[in-house]
Amino acid sequence: MNQLHKLLNQIESHIPNLEKVNPSVSQSCIGWQLDHSLIVINSVVTQIKSSNPENYKWKFKWIRTYIQITNKIPRGKVKVPKSVSPVDVATAEALKAKLEQARKGIADLEKLHPNSYFTHPFFGDLNLKTTIWFLKLHTNHHLKIVTDIISNG
Repeated sequence: MNQLHKLLNQIESHIPNLEKVNPSVSQSCIGWQLDHSLIVINSVVTQIKSSNPENYKWKFKWIRTYIQITNKIPRGKVKVPKSVSPVDVATAEALKAKLEQARKGIADLEKLHPNSYFTHPFFGDLNLKTTIWFLKLHTNHHLKIVTDIISNG
């Protein structure tokens, strides 16, 4: 969980740059990247907390295995599901509120059953350990985009 908390601190450190954009890196501004990351974290935490561990079923998914081996999400290959896509550019205040919700949610993960799970649209059911891996991978992916927007801007 420590790594997730560090990633949340990184998100917080980029909030002052929320309006910065660099079309050569991404069509989305930094605020969108941060907002999307927080929406995903909060949505996943809500889902995993409400799951029934008895219903968890592991299934082989080649795409999940490939991403786990490379530990990298390819850029620009996946369309963001509407349920986790920011509608408007969030304000600094809205991002801070989502950030606090994410911090509380991440702390709650420690109390969950190992077979608590959420269902990812491509990876299938992810138990607690794999969910934490996914959250770190996904958040890191968007923080790298943020870093590239800043350094190439």
